[in-house]
Amino acid sequence: MAARATTRQKMLLGGVELLRERGAAGVTIDAILARTATPRGSVYHHFPGGRGQILSESLDLAGDAIAAIIDESLKDGPVAGLERFAAFWRQILQASDFEAGCPVIAVAVGGAPDDELSHKVAAIVERWQASLRACLVAAGLSPQRAVPLATMAMASIEGAVILCRTTRTITPLDDVIGELTGMLAMVIPRR
Repeated sequence: MAARATTRQKMLLGGVELLRERGAAGVTIDAILARTATPRGSVYHHFPGGRGQILSESLDLAGDAIAAIIDESLKDGPVAGLERFAAFWRQILQASDFEAGCPVIAVAVGGAPDDELSHKVAAIVERWQASLRACLVAAGLSPQRAVPLATMAMASIEGAVILCRTTRTITPLDDVIGELTGMLAMVIPRR
């Protein structure tokens, strides 16, 4: 976590960390306080909506941060973008000793505690896929072809992250990225 972060920012970053390690069920007031070494009164001061507000805002923060990474990764096209996105996940997985995964997907697979979070997860994932679809179209694929390819790429990468955590090795991610980038190199028109 950033050393100069405000108490509120530290608490949200702590929420993101807990989401990626433990899912929505692991984001409790006590866990946030322990993770961030903040006093209990900070919760009520910064998050009058309590646990639900922290969980919701942590999910938003994670979704926005990953969207920014995806967008930045895709600036040089889909193949380079997927390789950069994989590098991001390699770093997260290895730095956490395979304890941390995608905080957004953790909410999805762990069962979002309410409809609002389920809708947020769906919107976040759609945003990520829309970025990849737009990049594929910009690279010369038709929108009809870009839709299933973006879905496959996103599902493959997120699934690979889960497999990496399970097997405690980066191999599933490397395998998926190798296959995806090889396939994309074959289907993207040469200019």
